[in-house]
Amino acid sequence: MSKKCEISGTGVMSGNNVSHANNRTRRRFLPNLQVVSLLSEKLGKVFKLKICSKTLRSIEHNGGLDAYLESTSNSKLSAEAVKIKKQISKA
Repeated sequence: MSKKCEISGTGVMSGNNVSHANNRTRRRFLPNLQVVSLLSEKLGKVFKLKICSKTLRSIEHNGGLDAYLESTSNSKLSAEAVKIKKQISKA
């Protein structure tokens, strides 16, 4: 399973560990992924998704999964989220 958000597509970033002696070694910054069940009110369906906590906060701020997907452009969403968005717009 990849370490990638299923809605926003946020993935692993890389950077450096910097010691007190200023030695640099490469490291990975992993996204804070959580497995959550989100309810689509229009579809009456529950989606079990692996999303990062930042995306979860954005979903709650916008008033739910349906409102978040409608207000976000397709270029900022992953392929999985675009499929869910199309299902919601048809309903």
